[in-house]
Amino acid sequence: MTDQEMPHLMLGRIIRAQRELAALPMRELAAAVGISNPYLSQIERGLRAPSDAVLNAIADSLETSVQRLYADAGFVEPLSEDQAEPAALPAQIEAANELTATQRRALLEVYRGFVDANAVRRARTTRAKP
Repeated sequence: MTDQEMPHLMLGRIIRAQRELAALPMRELAAAVGISNPYLSQIERGLRAPSDAVLNAIADSLETSVQRLYADAGFVEPLSEDQAEPAALPAQIEAANELTATQRRALLEVYRGFVDANAVRRARTTRAKP
């Protein structure tokens, strides 16, 4: 198996493990996400990579984040304490008193999801180049 295929396989295994930990039958998760059982099975076995929309729905149904799934699968490295993410925007979001705590968390999740998605795309492009 090539390095490029490994993260998809790991992503599928992580999704399956999370589903099993949540005691969710495959049919139930597939229905919640809005996909077929065979498609979810292919994702869990690493045969197909889910679209961003499907992965978002899976993460929501499993009460986790796409960022966490990507990091666990090895698509992106989890941020360490000393790695500086642009601090200005997250700090401004946290300081936005006109938003509720839930809205601030959601906005930070979206922001970090975009940052991670871009890192995944860059990693895929780098791996695809000979």
